[in-house]
Amino acid sequence: MYPAQMTDPIREEVHEMGLAELKTPQEVETALAKKGTTLVFINSICGCAAGGARPGLTMALQAAAKKPLQVTTVFAGVDKEAVAAARAHFAEYPPSSPSACLLKDGEVVWMLHRHQIEGRHPEQIADAFKKAFEANC
Repeated sequence: MYPAQMTDPIREEVHEMGLAELKTPQEVETALAKKGTTLVFINSICGCAAGGARPGLTMALQAAAKKPLQVTTVFAGVDKEAVAAARAHFAEYPPSSPSACLLKDGEVVWMLHRHQIEGRHPEQIADAFKKAFEANC
């Protein structure tokens, strides 16, 4: 478990982004049971989350014409049971963090893995999110 002085600023950032933080398996199950589109962002303390994934998602949420009905996050390495519950909904994909999964009525329609985030600029990541939103929301 990471100390709160490391994780609290990241939690504040995702709240400012408008993401609903899911900290327990029950919160995950409740959120993912809802109809419509749900983005699950697997947050991480790593540099590619801070330098690419979170800024890219922020840009996409600010600029996209279409957006998921729910935008949620679980924190890898922190809320382990919640992360495991979320990943169970897209178990056919290898776990990675950061990553993002877009579900529509509980079915996976798009996935963004860590290897698609690493080494990319936030604008490139934002474009990937916006294209996924446009196609599925």
